[in-house]
Amino acid sequence: MSAYLESAVSMARQAGLLLREKFDQPHTIEYKGQINIVTEADHASEALIMARIRETYPDHDILTEESKGIATGADFRWIIDPLDGTTNYAHGYPVFCVSIALEKKGEICCGAVYNPMLDEMFSAEKGGGGFLNGKTIHVSGTHDLSKSLLATGFPYDVRDSLDNNINYFNHMAVNVQAIRRAGAAALDMCYVAAGRFDGFWELKLMPWDTAAAWLIVREAGGCVTDLSGGNFFLDAPHVLASNGIIHEAMMTILSQARHGGGQ
Repeated sequence: MSAYLESAVSMARQAGLLLREKFDQPHTIEYKGQINIVTEADHASEALIMARIRETYPDHDILTEESKGIATGADFRWIIDPLDGTTNYAHGYPVFCVSIALEKKGEICCGAVYNPMLDEMFSAEKGGGGFLNGKTIHVSGTHDLSKSLLATGFPYDVRDSLDNNINYFNHMAVNVQAIRRAGAAALDMCYVAAGRFDGFWELKLMPWDTAAAWLIVREAGGCVTDLSGGNFFLDAPHVLASNGIIHEAMMTILSQARHGGGQ
């Protein structure tokens, strides 16, 4: 494990333990939009991680969800979601995680996603494989979409936008075994990497949602693209991740939904 990945794992674990300690306490909730919220725990986790990065890697840039971050044009940039699953957290639903990735010259080189409630640390570095608590993980071998367990989510503008994933969901639901909507995209993608989910898709995500998990899925043998099969990049808002085997079948269903085809 490289020093960079060791740092990502250490910071994710430390921030996750902070979140776990605060989980049962009353929360201060601020609204960033109609249903998009942030809590004092988001801010505390972010402050902890940013302080560690500034102390250890003072020349690195930082992109993070809740504050301005640091952007100087440095070769290295940390991409942070201090609490993925804030709505779950605020409601006392114990499904959330911390996501930390490191980008070098525009390419993700390592990442860690930590679920503190289950003490599960997903990690990867480029070319080194995907891991869960230090043990190698691999995507599922499911071949048949009708026997697949998928995951998805809905965007924060679900009430106002027609591009809200409901049409995709309706088409996909009748073609698979089941769909789960857990509310933490980074964790959903890591579950694809670990073979727990066979596939995942979601719209209107941000770089901090996908940066670490994208690498973990790829290193675990999975496939990550946009909804049409094009190359996935951090600024792409829509993501499709799978074991690779059912990828084409998922794209077909999503295309039918997009163009009004039959189920």
